[in-house]
Amino acid sequence: MAENTNNKIPEGQPGSGTQKVKRFFGLTNAALANRTSVIILMFIILGIGVSSYITMPKENYPEISIPQIYVGVPYPGNSPLDMENLVTRYIEQEINTITGVDEITSTSIQDFASIVATFDFNVDVEEALLDVKDAVDRAKTDLPNDLPAEPNVFKMDFSQLPVINVNLSGKVPQDDLKEYAEYLQEEIEKLPEISGVDLRGVQEKEISINVDYKKMEALEIGFNDIEQAIAGENISMSGGNVVSGEYTRSIRILGEFETVGQLKDVIIKRDAGDIVYLRDVASVDFGYESATSYARANQLPILTLDIKKRSGRNLLDAADKIKLLVAEAKENRFPKAVEVSVTNDTSKMTRSMLANLNNSIISGVILVVLVLLFFLGLRNALFVGIAIPLSMLMGIGLLNINGVALNIMVLFSLVLALGMLVDNGIVVVENIYR
Repeated sequence: MAENTNNKIPEGQPGSGTQKVKRFFGLTNAALANRTSVIILMFIILGIGVSSYITMPKENYPEISIPQIYVGVPYPGNSPLDMENLVTRYIEQEINTITGVDEITSTSIQDFASIVATFDFNVDVEEALLDVKDAVDRAKTDLPNDLPAEPNVFKMDFSQLPVINVNLSGKVPQDDLKEYAEYLQEEIEKLPEISGVDLRGVQEKEISINVDYKKMEALEIGFNDIEQAIAGENISMSGGNVVSGEYTRSIRILGEFETVGQLKDVIIKRDAGDIVYLRDVASVDFGYESATSYARANQLPILTLDIKKRSGRNLLDAADKIKLLVAEAKENRFPKAVEVSVTNDTSKMTRSMLANLNNSIISGVILVVLVLLFFLGLRNALFVGIAIPLSMLMGIGLLNINGVALNIMVLFSLVLALGMLVDNGIVVVENIYR
């Protein structure tokens, strides 16, 4: 009985028909050969990412520049048709000559004209603003000579929109409430994160002169006489210099009115020894100007501080410092009758978005580690669990280096990238494991 024996030569040994191919990937081999360096690099990336996340400016929306320039022209006492023919038409003609203008829209209403020039997006907004200002200056020769104010030319800047409002109200005199609001305004403006604070709701004081027309006719006095007399008396001027020994002192003559009584004693007319004072033909009152709008909180007058954040600053830090100043003012400076509230706090949305990002990262890491732990073991699960937060921190570090702030667009991109990172992490590790 013959026995046939087939001797098989193993692959990769001399005499075999095939050679086992070894494949190398340079980056992987370098990492395996320098494990200590890789671990140190990982900790460096971790430190940079955490530091960038803490110090990175945080805001709601990205700062974008819309190439739109607005021109506003007040001209009281004119109908919409007159505003269009006397003001709007000439400004439109000059703006239309500017290169890069895409569209011009205008609105003429009673006493006011508004023109909006929209430029192409490849036009620099600052250059467009200067070009429109030059066009308005050229149009001034055709505009009426009795305009009460210069045309207002400005650009739309979203960074100048209020990020938080502070409201003051209470059963206190309005002058005291204004004093408290101005104190809080000055303190908030000192913060480096704040670019400006506008105070709204203040009813300014004014002096009203109510003339008696019959007495004016009897004394042969006109409105121009009263206007010129008051303007001539309410003046402060320099009186020159006086040399006193080794010193030279400047003299200033103070003539501005300080009390209502001084205004009543203004001489309007001198006629044959008879002196006509302002009090003889008019009554002078000092009070609040006529209200054009009303603001109430709990049926009480309210003053509002519109707080604007400085570009490139952290919104969350600004909101925390503002609330701290408000709390200190309520505790140490304001009486109990003054109620201070914070509204329109846009930092709440930013905090919520950051919390959602943190929750997404943490929940993503936990779920991925659990899945891989069940199917591929502890080692592969830890690799992916470390790679996911490390990759996110690396991305945040690169964004911070490039000067990008955390806003709704950046956070949405990071959440989207997190989903892709989780999927790719599972797929790559599973393929390596196989």
